Amino acid sequence: MGLIIQKFGGTSLGDAEKIHRAARRAIRAKLEGNEVVVVVSAMGGSTDTLVDLAYQITDRPNRREMDQLLATGEQVSIALMAMSIHHAGHDAISLTGGQIGLRTDRTFGRARIREITQRGRIISLLKDGSIVIAAGFQGVDAGANITTLGRGGSDTTAVALAASLGADVCEIYTDVDGVYSTDPRIVPEARKLDYIFYDEMLELSSLGAQVMHSRSIELGKNYGVRIHVRSSYTDAKGTDIVKEWSDFDQVIVRGAALKRNLARVELTNVPHQPGIAGEVFTRVAERNVIVDDIIQVVHEGGNTADISFTIEAPEIEAAQALCDEMAVEMPGMTPEIKPHRAKVSVVGVGMRTHTGVASRMFESLHQADVNIENISTSEIVISCVIREADGERALRAVHAAFELEPS
Repeated sequence: MGLIIQKFGGTSLGDAEKIHRAARRAIRAKLEGNEVVVVVSAMGGSTDTLVDLAYQITDRPNRREMDQLLATGEQVSIALMAMSIHHAGHDAISLTGGQIGLRTDRTFGRARIREITQRGRIISLLKDGSIVIAAGFQGVDAGANITTLGRGGSDTTAVALAASLGADVCEIYTDVDGVYSTDPRIVPEARKLDYIFYDEMLELSSLGAQVMHSRSIELGKNYGVRIHVRSSYTDAKGTDIVKEWSDFDQVIVRGAALKRNLARVELTNVPHQPGIAGEVFTRVAERNVIVDDIIQVVHEGGNTADISFTIEAPEIEAAQALCDEMAVEMPGMTPEIKPHRAKVSVVGVGMRTHTGVASRMFESLHQADVNIENISTSEIVISCVIREADGERALRAVHAAFELEPS
């Protein structure tokens, strides 16, 4: 007997028939002799509806109350999924994030998992023959406040449960049949991958690929969870997310990604002296603003510098308030926030042993008439910040340049 975690996203639970389809998958896995835990997201579109309602009430909803509100979406899904399994004549029990003991920190809207305290309860229910239906995306902090894990957080719940319970596999069911070399909605020639390494998937997720939540991949890598991404509509084999092996094929670039809805913050004529950068980014962190690329350019003479970094567009208001404060405190420093930016990236562990990747990428963007504003690199990633209007053209250009389409 094996233990399988099955996670179903909102598009796989959009209506009653889709819920029945997901339930049948869980039942089939149980009839094959496995213990089954199902993690569900809110039904497709319901989270957006709740967000819209909140903003009809106030243009600045309290973060704690937003988590209270948004967590209700998953509670609808777990109850309906359990009812569907009961209707088919099998045992199931629905549990909220708090009931499975998913403890988090207190960062409302973007909480991080600390531990799962009710592992024994879940195992006992499985041994009794029940399919356990767990609410993804939500947990509770030390003060019993409901918290949410951010968009895509149900993936993180599923992988965390797989790690805690020692599951044989964590199956991520979605509306695509695996992980592609890029978004097939933008690049129809995108190729489905049989496998991808944890590091590559982690980078692609953080860089805009919407197949899985980046923190779920990080957990999978840290705890050695076998993850399989597959379609909820067919039985076709999907994509395995695995650790690297020593004789992996020499693919230089595995995939390309486009991250939209960014803004670039520019601080011009910042005093160039010890401690200033630390002070700037400490204050940014205190506002819970997540920073992406950071670039510093020191002016001739060495007395001042320009610092630029990218943030997600929803953080513009918080960043603007901070910029206004710093402009008063640092006379001569000029802040500017440039919205409507995007980031195009290529990812591949093969970059560690191959040269010329950057020049090939930059030339492809040049040929596509895409201007590069910022560049950042790591061992397996090259990213360029560009205008959002150029995003799709840029993605198609780099995907073609590295011949990522099917052979």
